[in-house]
Amino acid sequence: MSAQPDQQAPVLDIDELTVAFGDATVVDRVSLRVRRGEVVALVGESGSGKSLTARAVLGLLPESARAGGSIRLAGAQVIGAGESALRELRGTKAAMVFQEPQTALNPVQTIGTQIAQALRAHGVTDKAAVRTRAIELLTAVDIPEPADRLDWYPHQLSGGQKQRVAIALALTGEPELLIADEPTTALDVTVQAEILALLRSLQRERGTAILFITHNLGVVAEIADRVVVLREGRVIEEQTVFGLFAEPGQDYTRTLLAAVPRLPAVSPRGGVRESATEDLRRVVTRDPAVVAEKGGGRAEADYRDIVRIDDLSVVFPDRHGGAAFPALRRVSLTLGPREVLGLVGESGSGKSTLGRAALGLVAATSGQVRLQGMSLRGVSRRELRGLRKHVALVHQDVSASLDPRRTVADAIGEPLLVHRAASGTLLRAKVAHLLESVRLPGDYAQRRPGELSGGQRQRVALARALALAPRLLVADEPTSALDVSVQAQVLDLFADLRAEYGFACLFISHDLAVVHQVADRVVVLRQGRIVETGAVGAVFAAPAQEYTRRLLDAVPVPDPSTARRGRGGSAAGALLSIGA
Repeated sequence: MSAQPDQQAPVLDIDELTVAFGDATVVDRVSLRVRRGEVVALVGESGSGKSLTARAVLGLLPESARAGGSIRLAGAQVIGAGESALRELRGTKAAMVFQEPQTALNPVQTIGTQIAQALRAHGVTDKAAVRTRAIELLTAVDIPEPADRLDWYPHQLSGGQKQRVAIALALTGEPELLIADEPTTALDVTVQAEILALLRSLQRERGTAILFITHNLGVVAEIADRVVVLREGRVIEEQTVFGLFAEPGQDYTRTLLAAVPRLPAVSPRGGVRESATEDLRRVVTRDPAVVAEKGGGRAEADYRDIVRIDDLSVVFPDRHGGAAFPALRRVSLTLGPREVLGLVGESGSGKSTLGRAALGLVAATSGQVRLQGMSLRGVSRRELRGLRKHVALVHQDVSASLDPRRTVADAIGEPLLVHRAASGTLLRAKVAHLLESVRLPGDYAQRRPGELSGGQRQRVALARALALAPRLLVADEPTSALDVSVQAQVLDLFADLRAEYGFACLFISHDLAVVHQVADRVVVLRQGRIVETGAVGAVFAAPAQEYTRRLLDAVPVPDPSTARRGRGGSAAGALLSIGA
């Protein structure tokens, strides 16, 4: 059973916290409490102050920031504390799981070395004891073959495994409070369910308090006990999770809930429930009129291919003498003008490799890729450069794709300069227009990536990709770091730009509800193979394959009552139904 938080003193007590940069106050008199064994979700749009509030708890604010008010962590005052006092609190009283495990882990050190460093910092110095404890931690976060994985590097792990290692590192000091900053961002739905189940088991079995920062309200419904809503640095609402979803008290909260994409209802046997819409039933029957309507005015049979992939296999050789890794296995598909094809599947299924192969960024081991009618096998660099003027990629790891030393204007304007499409005054005007298109103020042009939130960096990446009005856009998790309201705006923008410029898109995402909203067709990948494909409404409403059904079952439901009934085999839902 869950702990009774009202009977316990808070592990974290924030009172009237303010954070300012110069004359700008970005966190304004925020107060919240987290008790032992409680999960408190902190939600709000990008730039609302969620991550700054979390970083203030550990004294990790930038040097240019001024903090006021009170933060008591396990009874100790954080505001005004010296560095030595903060070091005593970090890791033992509270630890943070950062938003992007790829950047939180050192790429040139093994997993074992990084865990060992953290353990030694907390007083475990005996070499054998360090190794034993490291294996215990990896076992606790469900890393397979933990003794072997100690010698692996971060790049050898999947996204979900990297996130588990980040959680293991946070647990080295056995903290009373775990601060999880977007810990499921960019994870596929099944791995997301596993991470939620892991966090909930820590909360239940260890009594760990969790401050959970997220933009995903479906995840909030799965895991939170209470919810604190931030807007422009201020707390505007605080309720139990059941109260918030049943009767939100603020229009802003209602707007956030209304912006959550939802999947169609599916019966346990795979048919569409009677409550589903008539339009969805027509898609399930593959009505050509509906397919044509969703495909921008032309039926699928009328498409001429922007991308055609025939029997494509991609095998990555092992650099250390081990077995080669087959990333794609005899994949065939087509993408027509104006069409959006969703690529879904678990981490390691080959989604990103397929997208990059379509752009000629990954070489085919066998098979054929044709881009705008031209085979990429044996194409010259000059010909490939000419093709790439009409294609664009939104990278999965946005932080790594933006140069931290260059401004936003530099990043967005680079494609225009490289392809000599604009310079001088025209370049500045186009950059300003693109910033406006992705809902960023014009003065952000002179900011650098480190000064932006994760969602703002994602929008900069989208603006850069759209700079040359591409005919083909490969969007690799383009909304993964966006809160639901900004995600809705970006998806609306995506639809507007698609209608205006008529580009085709390979849309790679772990968010099946987003894919259902934007895609005409969907391809389901598993271990490098296509296991199912078809009109997106048909596949999601009546999946033919058990694997597809498992993906759909793992999607978080933005309804805590439904989520905690252990619906559809969801690991997180099942654990919540036990622990709630």
